[in-house]
Amino acid sequence: MGRIAKSMTLPIALLVGLVGSGLAQESAKQDMKDAGQETKQAAKDTGHATKTAAKKTGHTVKKDTKKVTHKAAQKTDQGARKVEDKTAPQ
Repeated sequence: MGRIAKSMTLPIALLVGLVGSGLAQESAKQDMKDAGQETKQAAKDTGHATKTAAKKTGHTVKKDTKKVTHKAAQKTDQGARKVEDKTAPQ
């Protein structure tokens, strides 16, 4: 090996090492950014699912309450008619 090649080996090795560590830092930084974005998206998805479930539950509760109320009113009316029939003068 020539004298110039020997004297350039160490600086080149150091330069490659610095560039490599710089790339590793950029990769770690990008990984953290990606993790943050994925967490943000997961939170949005969870919020959307919660909203949808709450809306669906609310509609079901409203429908079932209405159904039960009408059924109770019907049975009350039926019971009132039964009592009226029993107490009517003959």
